[in-house]
Amino acid sequence: MSSSRRITLKELAQHLGVSTASVSNAFNRPDQLSHDLRERILAEARRLGYRGPDAKARSLRTGRSQIVAVLLADSLAYSLNDAVASELLSGIAEVLDAHGHTLLLLSGRQTNDRMPGSASIADGFIVYGLMPSPSLLDDLPSQHPQVAVDFDISGQASVHVDNEPAAHAIACHALRTPPRRAGIINLRLTEQACNGRIGPGQTLLSASRTITRARLDGFYRAFDEHGTDAAAVPMWNVEENTHEVCTPVIEGILDLPDEERPDLLLCMSDRIALTVLTLAERRGLRIPEDLRITGFDGIAEGQYRSPRLTTVRQDSVEKGRIAARMVLGLEPATPRLLGTELLIGETCP
Repeated sequence: MSSSRRITLKELAQHLGVSTASVSNAFNRPDQLSHDLRERILAEARRLGYRGPDAKARSLRTGRSQIVAVLLADSLAYSLNDAVASELLSGIAEVLDAHGHTLLLLSGRQTNDRMPGSASIADGFIVYGLMPSPSLLDDLPSQHPQVAVDFDISGQASVHVDNEPAAHAIACHALRTPPRRAGIINLRLTEQACNGRIGPGQTLLSASRTITRARLDGFYRAFDEHGTDAAAVPMWNVEENTHEVCTPVIEGILDLPDEERPDLLLCMSDRIALTVLTLAERRGLRIPEDLRITGFDGIAEGQYRSPRLTTVRQDSVEKGRIAARMVLGLEPATPRLLGTELLIGETCP
């Protein structure tokens, strides 16, 4: 073949004695071919300088870009560093890779309340977390599939974990040994920004707006069942699930006088719980004798640390896989509620 011009897909297929669909699948849908056939096609393509089907031409011809956008409620830097979000993205990427699709990441906090122009090329959207501006959802192309994760979009598929019963289960476990004074550390649960103690004037978000409200409802149900006035349990709020933002709130709790400091802290995330654990140990508090701690998420760090964290494990990778399969039409796009697992560690045996 002449080296003066780029070889075409059709010519490569004829040269190999395979169909044009097989060549296309080798680049775009590897799951449709045997490993040996795909490797033979790719090796010969490299030798002949063929780089794959022209993406622009394919998009114009089929009306599809094979790009799935994930719209994140937080910044890209925060999401990629957050253990739960990164596990979710890993599950999404696993499915997209297997089916020849590309992942486009968009941040709802960097869009000036409008969907960026790059979103228009996506074939479908996975929306992770409640957006800072409702107008972002209005900009999503209605003709493309949408899947919401950890919140709901009216009329669209969604993937959640069953937060209320999971929180109820871990609180019931903790309350089997009655605490002298319990406390709750929430995550983004107040209408107005609050990084500290939640006072009587603070309005809490509804369960339809944040998954942490469902967790709080589970805690409250457990307190009621164990004869504790849930309204009297002190609560704190953190605005971001990071060590840096959690630290001043937790330091304020641990520095309370002995008669006011909780000896049981129910935390809305493992990151919060692990920060409590680190700061408590620095102060010489014994875990769990002086302070019992529970988390939520089941991230690996909490299970490898000593003492091991008592928490609720959610399978964020599988949650991402399901969302991706839904948006690609590989399984029914219906509301899905996933179970959780209670992990009993040494921080609250």
